[in-house]
Amino acid sequence: MKIRIKGNSIRYRLTKTEVETFCKTGSYKETTNFGNSVFTYQLKAKKGIDVLEASFEENTITLYLTDKERSGWATSDRIGFSGTMDLPDGKQLSLLVEKDFVCLDETIEDQSDNYPNPKSDTTKC
Repeated sequence: MKIRIKGNSIRYRLTKTEVETFCKTGSYKETTNFGNSVFTYQLKAKKGIDVLEASFEENTITLYLTDKERSGWATSDRIGFSGTMDLPDGKQLSLLVEKDFVCLDETIEDQSDNYPNPKSDTTKC
């Protein structure tokens, strides 16, 4: 799972295996070790919500997806889920969770578990 953060925007991209794991278990997480602390980002299914939610506690960013949406995501054509979360200071946090597609450009990144890019005629860059 990859994370991209810019300003008040958070995006997760998940490979096929990661989406399948999330759909089966209701959660998926990654960690980055900085030596004296660990940064964690995770996706969790949550009952009782209708839109994406987020939290940041104890060096962990958690995006919450409605449990209802989770169940069929791996086998559907749906690319992802997006939403905005109102913040106490009147600002908004933009949230996006999506399937990770193979790049159209050359890259050294391993993309063997990524989804085929719908804008490509092949499954490879």
